Amino acid sequence: MDAAKKRSPAWHALDEQSVLKTLESTAQGLTSDEAKARQAHYGRNLLPTPPRRHPLLRLLSHFNNALILFLLAAAVLALAMGHFVDAAVIAAVVVVNAMVGFIQEGRAERSLAALRAMLAPHARVMRDGHRLQIDVADLVPGDVVLLEAGDRVPADLRLLRVRGMLIDEAALTGESVAAEKLEAAVTANAALGDRSSMAYSGTLVAAGQGSAVVVATGAATEIGRISGLLAAVETMTTPLLRKINQFGRRFTVLAILGSALLLGFAILVRGYDWLDALMITVALAVGVVPESLPAVITITLAIGVQRMAGRNAIVRRLPAVETLGATTVICSDKTGTLTRNEMTAVRLVSADGEITVSGSGYSPDGVLSEPPSPAASALIDSGLYCNDAELAQQDGNWRVDGDPMEGALLALAMKAGRDVTAQRLAQPRLDEIPFDAQHRFMATLHRAGPGEEGVVLHVKGAPERILAMCTRQLGSDGSLAPLDEAYWNAAIARAASAGERVLGFASVRLADHPAHLGFEHVSELVLSGVIGFIDPPRAEATAAVADCRSAGISVKMITGDHAATASAIAHQLGIAKAPEVLTGHDLDTISDADLPASVQRASVFARTSPEHKLRVVGALQSQGAVVAMTGDGVNDAPALKRADVGVAMGDKGTEAAKEAAEMVLADDNFASIVAAVHEGRTVYDNIRKVVAWTLPTNGGEALTIIAALLMGLTLPMTAPQILWINMVLTITLGLVLAFEPAEPGVMRRPPRAPHAPLISPFMLWRIVLVSVLFAIGAFGIYAWAIARGFDVATARTMVVNVLCVMEIFYLFSVRYLHMSSFSMGGLRGTPAVLWAVGGVIIAQLAFTYAPWMQRLFDTRAVPLTDGLVIVAIGVAVLLILEIEKSVLRRLDFFDELRAARPETTSDEASSPQNPS
Repeated sequence: MDAAKKRSPAWHALDEQSVLKTLESTAQGLTSDEAKARQAHYGRNLLPTPPRRHPLLRLLSHFNNALILFLLAAAVLALAMGHFVDAAVIAAVVVVNAMVGFIQEGRAERSLAALRAMLAPHARVMRDGHRLQIDVADLVPGDVVLLEAGDRVPADLRLLRVRGMLIDEAALTGESVAAEKLEAAVTANAALGDRSSMAYSGTLVAAGQGSAVVVATGAATEIGRISGLLAAVETMTTPLLRKINQFGRRFTVLAILGSALLLGFAILVRGYDWLDALMITVALAVGVVPESLPAVITITLAIGVQRMAGRNAIVRRLPAVETLGATTVICSDKTGTLTRNEMTAVRLVSADGEITVSGSGYSPDGVLSEPPSPAASALIDSGLYCNDAELAQQDGNWRVDGDPMEGALLALAMKAGRDVTAQRLAQPRLDEIPFDAQHRFMATLHRAGPGEEGVVLHVKGAPERILAMCTRQLGSDGSLAPLDEAYWNAAIARAASAGERVLGFASVRLADHPAHLGFEHVSELVLSGVIGFIDPPRAEATAAVADCRSAGISVKMITGDHAATASAIAHQLGIAKAPEVLTGHDLDTISDADLPASVQRASVFARTSPEHKLRVVGALQSQGAVVAMTGDGVNDAPALKRADVGVAMGDKGTEAAKEAAEMVLADDNFASIVAAVHEGRTVYDNIRKVVAWTLPTNGGEALTIIAALLMGLTLPMTAPQILWINMVLTITLGLVLAFEPAEPGVMRRPPRAPHAPLISPFMLWRIVLVSVLFAIGAFGIYAWAIARGFDVATARTMVVNVLCVMEIFYLFSVRYLHMSSFSMGGLRGTPAVLWAVGGVIIAQLAFTYAPWMQRLFDTRAVPLTDGLVIVAIGVAVLLILEIEKSVLRRLDFFDELRAARPETTSDEASSPQNPS
């Protein structure tokens, strides 16, 4: 093996046996012990981790903006003039804000690493002669890998056996057309794009299947050599964050210009000492500019991503967090998402009648309603042989490795008393034609049974396709009879109308073994019968569909099933009582101009192709809908990419689907999509609450100082006191809203407009109202203190305390934007709120009564009676804002204050008048 590594042969130029010999492997793969030894020698199959910035450089980057540099310059100037307290407080504010950003960035890096780990792909390999699924990182040179359409190639591979394989190698060659793959060796000097015998790591299997041996892993692969090009950094800035950053920059510029004008006014008009005026305006700039807002909002998004991951929805691209909150239509695949994807064969139809089968899922527990006739036995055997799946019991549960319907066929055979392993060994497979969406059938060639001549071809596929290839049928006694198409069409319709999926089965005995099984051999078949399968709806999916209706979200099923099957499942799920169904053929006949209206009315789309799915999504988007699309196969990838939020299945989905999606469901469950929408709405609500709390409170502090300067009054706060408020509240109350749970009724509100402005009319009204209330409260308590005979230092202490108290009470008001805060939950608060409020109270007690804080900030002790007055002002602010909220809601003045609407019925949800 070491020698093979040193030689690094041109693998594409060697024949299959030479490759296996060089790698000291076989077509049955490696042993587990040999794989462990090779991993110790070659290392894990991972690309080198890109270098990270040093933590110190990350920290320093948070000081690199105009506002921070402006503050640092002011601190240096204050220090040079001997104002040590002012310099220390400014420096503390700068450091605290930088640390918030630094910690958030570290959390984001850890979150991305965790998401990459959760999305780690797997590979199917042969180990110890058995087919296993392992982590891609555990692959070693010499492993034999099994590939099929939709897989991402896990390492550099030399192909051993392929059937109709096409691989998209655009990542390596730049060619958009998928390359055809063959087993035969090519010349040693062939260009990368001409190496038809190779499959390279990172490329996608677009069609076909086969097996291959690993020849290079990790950094030794072709993709490893250009990993820097492929590992393009994904931008994590969402549209909302871009709005906020743009707003922050503009606001900062305006604040600095306004501060400069105020500085000139204080010096030239009011006669302030220039250094005192400078410190006041710097403190005002710090107080009014929401410099921590982007960091807090990013933390809110990160918390939302973590919550979604906890509910089995892994967000791959952060914009999905925002978009989910505005989703108006969910286009869902049926199998495995709305249903359990644990198929059960429940009906066998042969020429002599029907047999029902009990049991559910992949467990072989169950019985046939009657002993199978020769025709029914042949039908069961076709399902056993024309089958790529394997069924095994793990931890007490039966699991299928392969297609769910093929797993159900194996369970059926076991229920009928078959020894699956023994029969497969007795009639081994000689060749096959893999299933493909274009020809819609699978064919396998087998050695005839003991004592029989020739070979047997078994075929399964879509029943109408199988019927078209058959000329005869198997009679009840095993004899051949003319094909009765009317009988079979009626049987298929009965099964489909009961919500069953139907497969047709046929076979034919060939005298000679063809050298290469081709489509020309699949003709003049003998029909064995059809089997009906049921994939029962998930109980939680039914409840989730009801949640979507109440949330104003329309659910549309897009499936490849028969129209009758899809309609029956849609009715069971409650998507609609009498769902309107459009088939792929219907969609082909509808013009682009008429399509949006037709798609709006329909709730089920059956027998669809990738092109149909694209048209449906595009038509919905043309009507202004925000579309979430689910899918698991290669054929879903175009629609997943086109949708506003592509949702791939994490368990049974292909790598192609996951790559195209913004979100991956770890449990393949529709209910997880609805849970993610719930979290997306909560995240957006919390971001609005952060903005609604930050801007008015900053505005109140600024308005107090500006009004005092303009009116020539004694400043109610000193510069260090302004900086103290900004620092202590930023790291406490400014963060807690990111942890808020969802408001009651969050899923009974219509979706938000996706392009809603950051500062809505209600938000603008709140900024003005709260700023004025805060200024009145500050001047009111200052006047109260002077009237009580207190000195200016005591009055200023009371102003600082009243601003902090008002901000605490305003926090309780802003926690609920769509309902009253006067409830047990609203007044009790969350643990995060209580900890933050407790921290502010402790800090303010120290600020007011601790001697060292009194010396630092020139504060004085406040009598208990006056402290109660301060608290009363905070209560008054809460009462005023709650009354204002109630009045505005009753007047229906602002759309965003409307209470959650009652649940709609399924008829309402599917009616054309419903804008959802």
